[in-house]
Amino acid sequence: MTQRIENVAVVGGGPAGLMAAEVLSAAGVSVVVYDRMPTLGRKFLMAGRGGLNLTHSEDFAAFVTRYGAQTKRLQPLLEAFTPADLIAWVEGLGQETFIGSSGRIFPRALKASPLLRAWLARLTAQGVEFRTRRDWRGWNEAGDLVFHAEDGEVETARPDATILALGGASWPRLGSNGAWAETLTARGVELAPFQAANSGFDVAWSEVFRTRFAGHPLKNIALSFDGRTVRGEAMIADYGIEGGAVYALSADLRAAISRDGSAVLEVDLRPDVSRPKLADRLHKVVSGQSTTNLLRKTAGLTPAEINLLREGHGVELPKDAGALARAIKSTSITLKAIRPIDRAISTAGGVQFSSLDEGLMLRSAPGVYAVGEMLDWEAPTGGYLLQGAFASGVAAARAVIATR
Repeated sequence: MTQRIENVAVVGGGPAGLMAAEVLSAAGVSVVVYDRMPTLGRKFLMAGRGGLNLTHSEDFAAFVTRYGAQTKRLQPLLEAFTPADLIAWVEGLGQETFIGSSGRIFPRALKASPLLRAWLARLTAQGVEFRTRRDWRGWNEAGDLVFHAEDGEVETARPDATILALGGASWPRLGSNGAWAETLTARGVELAPFQAANSGFDVAWSEVFRTRFAGHPLKNIALSFDGRTVRGEAMIADYGIEGGAVYALSADLRAAISRDGSAVLEVDLRPDVSRPKLADRLHKVVSGQSTTNLLRKTAGLTPAEINLLREGHGVELPKDAGALARAIKSTSITLKAIRPIDRAISTAGGVQFSSLDEGLMLRSAPGVYAVGEMLDWEAPTGGYLLQGAFASGVAAARAVIATR
């Protein structure tokens, strides 16, 4: 006979965990959320510092492909909690949304804090209890959840079901340190190794370029690697390159570096202009001006972009208009390594889907579910990460409710 679920422990107070608590408490389930940090949603708040990108407005058929190797596994979750559902939920919390020029969807406030405050207020009104500064240490011999508090006290709990939302291993100072991996492995859960995702890459810039142009953006460019091209923006960093367009290719770039020791990224600095048209513009300009002025006035390149050309093609750029146009349309950057995992926006790896049933319950631990970034999936920035986290929290909560 199936045990009736009356109370659930949610371990982890990020987007996936809080969304699970939302669905469960709305259905009348008693929920306690435990979190290691003093306050909830710290990584969520960090994500909102540059404008909280909630989800994306693109066609759903294209949207689901952004989840790469795990598209097939995640598609049912995303169909059950779509971008439209997420928008309706956000606006139900009194936070108006809008679609940006790139198709990304943001709250009108462009911050995570107003949304999080409204969300926590609703959860409190629905009876959710929050217990912070509680570090989950697994289970004791009796099968109870074990938490260590900051004052050294040990607290236990025996809920009817448990939802683990412990995050990956990036930005450990914000709460997700991957320390749970050993505990779950001991319970027979299969894990894929953690890897940095949505991360910058090391480039051996010249000292002059690194010193002068670190922090300069590369706007409206196209990056290509292994047959894939991504439009967007990037940022020159003192260590190399980062930014949304880079992150969209990070899984393939990471794999290539692991396999070959490096990866060559092609940069098109003027993707809106064809090479013949660009060459024609450069050819028609009256000679006599410097190459720098020609690139700045005729091609519209910034100083950072001009010097990026020199990094890829040498200090003495081609004089011929056709060759110069080819350089602008294809500059090679050799990536040497991906940045450390603790500086990545997110992580790949974690609980393998083979260890989960369709409702995200651990096969080796009945009544225990895993959600969010601790699962083995990855997606680029642009709203895909948060959408996936929210959808997994909804899926697990609904699976719990279905057992009642």
